[in-house]
Amino acid sequence: MARKPKAQEAFSRYDTADYLKTEEDVAAYLEAVMDEAGDDAAFVAQALGTVARARGMAQLAKDTGLTREGLYKALSADGNPSFGTVLKVMKALGLRLEPRRIARRPTRGSKRRAT
Repeated sequence: MARKPKAQEAFSRYDTADYLKTEEDVAAYLEAVMDEAGDDAAFVAQALGTVARARGMAQLAKDTGLTREGLYKALSADGNPSFGTVLKVMKALGLRLEPRRIARRPTRGSKRRAT
């Protein structure tokens, strides 16, 4: 008679960090997050945490001068990192924020009048 697999054997936990192997993967992931996040800062912080885990939290802690525990907390789903922390993490990961104009829908009274 065949042995029935235990629940933990049947399924493994999905972790996006396992799939962020290259710099291109990281860039594409963060670009998608930024496109989807809107004004959800926690979503962006959590995505940075995912990238940080993929790259190694201990090394990131050394590079930023922050503690591993502090980084895990700040870059979690419930975290609320300061902007300074976000900038330190991005710099340590070899990333930068880059302003880019977004297309906006015209509002009701925004049509230009001919002069």
